[in-house]
Amino acid sequence: MRADFQKLWESPSDGVPPAHRSMFRVGCVAVRVAGEDRATVALVPPLTAFQVESGIPDIDVRIQRVGQLRETERRTAFDSGSVWRLYEHEAGFQFDFSAPMFGGQPYKRLIVDRSFSTGTLQLSEPAFAAFPAAAPLDYPLDELLVMHRLTQERAIELHACGIVTADGSGNLFVGHSGAGKTTTTRLWTANEDVEVLSDDRIILRWDEDGAKPGGHLDTDYKKNGVIRMYGTPWHGEAMYASPGSAPIARILILEHGRGNVLTRLSPSQAVVELFARSFVPFHGHQYVESALEFLEEVADAVPCYRYAFEPQQSAVERILEFRD
Repeated sequence: MRADFQKLWESPSDGVPPAHRSMFRVGCVAVRVAGEDRATVALVPPLTAFQVESGIPDIDVRIQRVGQLRETERRTAFDSGSVWRLYEHEAGFQFDFSAPMFGGQPYKRLIVDRSFSTGTLQLSEPAFAAFPAAAPLDYPLDELLVMHRLTQERAIELHACGIVTADGSGNLFVGHSGAGKTTTTRLWTANEDVEVLSDDRIILRWDEDGAKPGGHLDTDYKKNGVIRMYGTPWHGEAMYASPGSAPIARILILEHGRGNVLTRLSPSQAVVELFARSFVPFHGHQYVESALEFLEEVADAVPCYRYAFEPQQSAVERILEFRD
């Protein structure tokens, strides 16, 4: 069983080059997809701004059209409660995607190795023939690929909006749904010359300029490096999604309140608040542990505050006038 499973993700290097390829890059994670027809590798609209023409991929995915996909009999390792389920094999992972309009069987299946670097995406021919508008790379598959690859690096995805001021520095506003990320985005864009990297999801990592090949950083990265935030395609209500990035000046945990009050958090408090608003594959304890370790580095490197703000322009002015 393991040998058969391994052949599926080794297909990108089976000696037969696919006819079509495309690549996108989110948060320094490059994903290359390859297939036998142009439609299977076409990027969905949210990914087009993140498309790159060349480079070394961090994740290599071969897309295959297959017959009817059947429901897996293995025990579910994780159920998203919506469109995907995860199954763990000895040699890797399997993500099955299903939706009511496709019936009870999976309409696509991602099989990937444990380092999330090589995989195969199988598309059910009957499902895609019945619904030709369905996109192989549609959300949430693209986010799952990137989010899981981040577990292999010193990086994390947060529920946050990232706003870059005219001088190039970034304020990261972190919050659960309803905490005020969209409101914050609209307040800042109303009167200020800013770039919004995303109004909902941001990736944090050490500045890639200090990284060596393979994602390893110099031993003195904590002393000389900076934490950088990167935009993602996965926007919120305000529809901001930029491939740009910026160094983070400060992190603000959003909550509704009065007086636009900033309260400095200790590193341990900051880790708790950030972890609660992070996207981490909770099906693996090792991913949780590495996420906590990285967030400790973030909390040590960047000042973090709780921000009880009022939904008016004074909330922006408070940050512009603030000095750490």
